[in-house]
Amino acid sequence: MKRQIAIDKLKFNSRVPRISEKLRGWIVFLAGSAAALVYSFFAGVNLLVAIFLICLVVYLKFIYRDLNSRPFNLFNLSLLFLMITSLGFLMINHGWPLFFIPFAAAPMLAAILFNEPVISLLLTIAPVIVINAASGQANSLGVIFFISGIISSLLVHGVRRRNTIVIAGFVAGCVQAVLFLMSRDFKWAYSEEALFFLLNGLVCGVIAQGILPVFEYLFGTITNIKLLELADFNSPLLNRLMLEAPGTYHHSLIVGNLSEAACKSVGANALLARIGAYYHDIGKLQKPEYFTENQGLKMSAHEALAPNMSKLLIMNHVKEGLDLARKYHLAPQLEKFIQQHHGTSLVYFFYRRALENSDMPEEVHEEGFRYPGPKPNTKETAIVLLADSVEAATRAVKDPTPSKIDELVHKIINNKFIDGQLDECDLTLKDLEIIATVFIHILSGIYHTRINYPEADGADIHKKPSKENTNQSEKDKRHRP
Repeated sequence: MKRQIAIDKLKFNSRVPRISEKLRGWIVFLAGSAAALVYSFFAGVNLLVAIFLICLVVYLKFIYRDLNSRPFNLFNLSLLFLMITSLGFLMINHGWPLFFIPFAAAPMLAAILFNEPVISLLLTIAPVIVINAASGQANSLGVIFFISGIISSLLVHGVRRRNTIVIAGFVAGCVQAVLFLMSRDFKWAYSEEALFFLLNGLVCGVIAQGILPVFEYLFGTITNIKLLELADFNSPLLNRLMLEAPGTYHHSLIVGNLSEAACKSVGANALLARIGAYYHDIGKLQKPEYFTENQGLKMSAHEALAPNMSKLLIMNHVKEGLDLARKYHLAPQLEKFIQQHHGTSLVYFFYRRALENSDMPEEVHEEGFRYPGPKPNTKETAIVLLADSVEAATRAVKDPTPSKIDELVHKIINNKFIDGQLDECDLTLKDLEIIATVFIHILSGIYHTRINYPEADGADIHKKPSKENTNQSEKDKRHRP
């Protein structure tokens, strides 16, 4: 009876943080809703606008249950929304025309930062309706800015170059100018205002490009543009990896290629996985000579060490990698690849050595030879874990053949699945089969067996061909198809 009470108490205590967190979320939502209604009342804005914004928040919470754990949590979205609406209110109060307001900047930033079309759409609708209502004008300008916002956000979706943002702004400006002239029956008298609409779109692109790094830092997010900058092999960490641990560097490149191809095949973020794979083993920079890929043909540094000491040296590269990532200010998204690329896997080689060398094998516990984790919690980190394991194992195979590689890849993926390393990510069994097929295709191309070319005698290479052979060669040329 007492035991049951203790269990019930434990269950209740485990629910308390979740309940309090949920309650806190409701308090913030109700307080925000009340603030929006009060502000609308005193600012003289139609209360329907405040109710509209509250409905948008409810809609977001409904479609994104884990809203606050995503890069586009309510605070981030509110900051972007307030940035554009505050600027709009300021211009309205000073009597400036509405077409001076950089409407397209907010949806462009949302599309680049969050990579979610729904979010950029909502950040196109909300500022247009609020500012249109605040200005007291019911005209076609709202529709023009709504259309240009959608077009500009689509143009920068998944963008990889900064100049593309300015080009997208220019295109949005052209669309705004054409739509404005269309709403005025293409009368030449409105050409000057149409020019302002064009410049408005261009300015939006320049603003979005200029303040993007600020929002990347504030929101702690990482864009495709930033990822490509991190892929530069002249960056400090990758340059050190290339010079100080060339084996690990080469291994990371192959893991990156495997991860990128696998992510493309299952709809994950391929670029993030590739760059995460480049940095996943940077912890090996501290003691590169203790890792097989950097040892070459010399004797292993672990021969003179006890299994427990070897285990600590190997497992410690995760902690040292995190320290380096923080020292060089890598994004938190890349730290996940360093921390999770082994999950809680067993360091099997040294575990077996410890069992063989121990007089009392029952005292050698498997838990002591497992990485601390956590397990991968995204598709991208899980795929890098699998790619890391299959690449390392395939490199150790003697005389690799397609059938050997096929068997090995399936065996490793099955073992990781059975060991529970993929429990916290949302990869399906179908995804795992697709990933295995991609791995086998790429690894078979890299580690295929090579034919032995016959060695030519040095004397024969420089020997002048005989006249007979020369005539035969000319004859062959004449009859060659």
